[in-house]
Amino acid sequence: MSIRVCLAGATGWAGSALAQGLAKTNDLRLVAAVSRSHAGQELGAVLNQPALNCPVFATASEALSQPCDVFVEYTKPAVALDNVLQALASGAHVVIGTSGLDDDAYATIHEAALKAQRGVLAVGNFALTVVLLQKFASIAARYIAHSEIIDYASDKKIDAPSGTARELAFRLGQVRESAQTVPTEEIVGEQATRGARMAEQQVHSVRLPGYVISIEAIFGMPDQKLILRHEAGNGAEPYIDGALLAIRKVNTFVGLKRGLEQVLDLD
Repeated sequence: MSIRVCLAGATGWAGSALAQGLAKTNDLRLVAAVSRSHAGQELGAVLNQPALNCPVFATASEALSQPCDVFVEYTKPAVALDNVLQALASGAHVVIGTSGLDDDAYATIHEAALKAQRGVLAVGNFALTVVLLQKFASIAARYIAHSEIIDYASDKKIDAPSGTARELAFRLGQVRESAQTVPTEEIVGEQATRGARMAEQQVHSVRLPGYVISIEAIFGMPDQKLILRHEAGNGAEPYIDGALLAIRKVNTFVGLKRGLEQVLDLD
């Protein structure tokens, strides 16, 4: 049997690429889509892909009237939490690709997922290179106390830091608190220039034209440093395979897991 998928944000930059990817699979079937600007149309007509013959709805609650096994959240932070909670209440597993959700939101989602006995996989970035960066950075954090995260994105990106940076900070925070020789509160001058403290990690966000998504994890020791960097191109294709994998694996556990590596064998 194919896995029935509802995709919220199906006509956006990443969502439309994922929809095209879903159309090429044999085991996944898109049964409903959410796009306020294209509500009432057939997704195939919007994306010029005849295989996507599912209806487009204005809201997640309307789309969830179509029974689905997995709900994919690829919209905006302002509505993502409500969408996820509605999907869980309807009996669907959930894959979250939307960035900008904080730890409190994830705690709420985890509780709702346990209550519904469903799985939620929250992935700040589906690209394999990001998954590997997170893995390598977690290893480095075991041995190097001083580290900082720098998050780069387009000047049009409204959330800061990115979901990729939030996820990396969360991962490193699970390993250790990053050391600060001079604590932020003891800085002389503008303390904000030292970035934000998240998950006991120091995080900086740069927003400039010319960037898509980039992230650095920088580890420092006396007379040496380690820099792990991910650079994304302009296309959404690198994220498709990871998202398809997440959809296939999210029904294998109960509760919230954060990061695609949670369903990969990287040991």
